Amino acid sequence: MSDDMTDTEELALAPARGRSRAARWWRGFTGSLAAGLVALAVLVLGAGLLCAFLDVPGPGVAPMIAHPVAAVLALLAQRVADRKDGPLAGVAGLVVLAIVAVALWTFWWA
Repeated sequence: MSDDMTDTEELALAPARGRSRAARWWRGFTGSLAAGLVALAVLVLGAGLLCAFLDVPGPGVAPMIAHPVAAVLALLAQRVADRKDGPLAGVAGLVVLAIVAVALWTFWWA
């Protein structure tokens, strides 16, 4: 370990060193999807609360519950994708992709 890095910094950089460019891209892509789902959940909750405060029609109870649940599940799957290597990380990324697709399909595209 070099003298200018702390133990935490060294551990944080260690997993990324052995990963291929495609693996890093996949993790970044699925991480962006998970973060986007979190942002969407915050927006849906904000819109729902604002509509309730103003006493106007809003997104409803189901989207206000399902979006945060989907966001938490996507973040948990992304955590596995970030911390594991090999096929398990790839499958965890696919789980993130599936959660985002189901949430968008169910509440936005259908």
